[in-house]
Amino acid sequence: MSGREPDDEANRLGQRVKRYAQVGAGVGGLAAKFAGQRLLGMTPDNDRTARELKAALGGLKGPIMKVAQMLATVPDVVPAEFAVELAELQSSAPPMGWPFVRRRMRAELGAGWESRYHAFEREAAAAASLGQVHRATGPDGRKLAVKLQYPDMQSAVDADLNQLGIVFSIHRRIDPAIDTREIYAEIRERLHEELDYAREAAHIRLYAAIFASEPRIAVPEVIEELSTRRLLTMSWLEGEPLLNFRDHPLDERNRIAEAMFAAWWFPFSHYGVIHGDPHLGNYTVRRDLGINLLDYGCIRIFPAGFVEGVVELYRALEADDRDRAAAAYARWGFGTLSNELIDVLNVWARFIYAPMLDDRVRSVADGVSAAEYGRKEAFQVHQALRKLGPVTPPREFVFMDRAAIGLGGVFLHLGAELNFHRLFNETIENFDAARLDKRQSAALKKAGVPKPQWRA
Repeated sequence: MSGREPDDEANRLGQRVKRYAQVGAGVGGLAAKFAGQRLLGMTPDNDRTARELKAALGGLKGPIMKVAQMLATVPDVVPAEFAVELAELQSSAPPMGWPFVRRRMRAELGAGWESRYHAFEREAAAAASLGQVHRATGPDGRKLAVKLQYPDMQSAVDADLNQLGIVFSIHRRIDPAIDTREIYAEIRERLHEELDYAREAAHIRLYAAIFASEPRIAVPEVIEELSTRRLLTMSWLEGEPLLNFRDHPLDERNRIAEAMFAAWWFPFSHYGVIHGDPHLGNYTVRRDLGINLLDYGCIRIFPAGFVEGVVELYRALEADDRDRAAAAYARWGFGTLSNELIDVLNVWARFIYAPMLDDRVRSVADGVSAAEYGRKEAFQVHQALRKLGPVTPPREFVFMDRAAIGLGGVFLHLGAELNFHRLFNETIENFDAARLDKRQSAALKKAGVPKPQWRA
C-alpha cells in the first residue's frame, strides 16, 4: 500500500470536540432527562425516549449510524422500543463533492493522481457511513471500484464511541438484564479496524484465497499500487441488488440463498472467520445467480475453541443434552452458569439453530411472519434475564449473533426454502478444532491479516 502525506488525521482534538458536541447535545440531554425522571420516581416513557433518541441521532452521519443499526440487531442490548426506532436510521451519508474528493485523492496518491486512472467518475456510485465509492477505469481498461474514506473519521469514531457509553447507560437504568461492557469493547475494536483500509485489503486477500475454487462466490481483487490506509482500489464486480430477486422463481432464489449460506458458514467452520456486516448492500447477485461479496471492513476472527463451541452447542441441542450445552457456553466464555441460565440461553440458541436442527425443506421463519420472527423468543429470554441478570455475553457472541440474524434476514427477504440441516451438516462434517487452528494461522499469515491475541 502506498501513501503520500503524513497521517495528520489520526485523531485531531478539534474535530473530536466538535463531534462530541454534535452527538452529545442530543444524547447527553436525553440521558440527563431520563436520569432525572428516575431520581424523581417517575416512570420513563420508553417509546417517547426512543423516538427522541432517534431524532437526536437522525441528523448525524458517520459511525454513530453504523453503531445504532448494529445495536438494533442484537437482542436485549437496548430496549425493544429503542431497537425499533434505531433500525429505521439510515447508515448512508451525503457524498463528498468533487473538490473535496480531488483533495482527498491528492492526499492519498499525490499530485497527478488522475493520470493513474484512465477514467474516474466524479459522482459517487455509493455512499456509506465511513466513506464512499467511485467507479473508475484502470490504465488497462479494467473497471474499478475506488473506496475513499471521509476525512476525520478517526475522531468521529472515537467521539461516537464515547457517546455510545451514554446510550448503554440509559439502557442500564431501564433494564440491567444485560451487562454491556464486553459488547462495548467488541464494537470499539471492530470500528477501529474498519478505519484501516490496509487491513481491509488483507481481509479481501484472505477471502479470495478461501473461495478461490468456489465459482458461486466472487471476491474483488485489490489494486495494491492504488491503495492506502484510507483509499482502497479494487476490481469492480458487476451485479444487481439482492432485493431485486425477491420476485424471481423459487429455484433461483434458492440458488442465491445456498451461495449466501456457503459464503457465511464455510469460512466460519473451516477458518474461524465471518463476514460480520449483514447489511443487504454488501452483496450483489450476478447473472449466473452467484454472489459478489463487496465489503470487508468488518471481518471477525474467532479462536478455534469458540468455533468448536458453536458446533458442540448444535450437537447438544440435537441430542437435548444440557451438560453438553453448558460445556459449549463455557467454551464461548460465559461465566457462572446456573441451570436456569443454561435453560434461558438454550431458548435463544434453539431459535438461532432451528432451521438447521430441522431435517426437511423449509423457510427460515417456517410460517411465522417476518415482523414476528424471533419476537416471542426474544421476549421470553428478556423476561428471564431480568430475573437472573445481569448477564455478561462474551464479546465474540456479539458479531456472531448479529451476523447469524442478518443472514437469516437475507433468507427471509428471498423467501428461500432449503434443507438448512443438510447444508449445515455438510459444512461441519469432519470438523476438527486443531486442524482449523492450523489452517487459520496459515491463511491469515499468507493474506497479511494479524492473528488476534486470544484471551486466556
